[in-house]
Amino acid sequence: MTLQLSEKAKELIPKARIVSFRAWESSHSPAEIQLFQAADDAGRYLTDEDLQQLHSSEPKSVSNAKFLRDSAADIVSEAREQVLAEYPNISQPGGDLYPPARAEACWRDFWHFLRCITYGIAGNTAEFTSDEGLHYMNLLYQELGVPLPAMVLGLEGIKAASLKRCDSGDRAKLAPYFDRLIEKLSQFS
Repeated sequence: MTLQLSEKAKELIPKARIVSFRAWESSHSPAEIQLFQAADDAGRYLTDEDLQQLHSSEPKSVSNAKFLRDSAADIVSEAREQVLAEYPNISQPGGDLYPPARAEACWRDFWHFLRCITYGIAGNTAEFTSDEGLHYMNLLYQELGVPLPAMVLGLEGIKAASLKRCDSGDRAKLAPYFDRLIEKLSQFS
């Protein structure tokens, strides 16, 4: 089953790109920025080959991004379970994430949120969000009636599931990357 999207939603989707690498020009080479941009354009995580080419990033940041990428399925699954535990009827008939295609779209957003966060981590730059893209995402979520408290809880779940898998010494350094997106999503109306 596919979701029937309004014309407005179809117009907003390509504009709702939450990552921007414009602020990275002083800290990353054009070739590195292009690696990130190509991955974002394709909606994919950075590959091992991509990560090996990030010479201006700290090796630990690159390895953390790789680890989170490789753990994405488990992290997203854990965050999804947290949302379903808090909102047990959300994906049932009458719930905000019903029918199943609607729920799958939200779980896919969790995957994309983690993907975007790994870009910031790999680039060793917490400034990875686009205010313009987030504005359009807010409008898109309004248009689609996305349950924002559940999405924020899911993003907090992604943070918790990610950080518990990382070395304890890295948690404080990695938390701001998650917090940045949590803060932005929490401001959605």
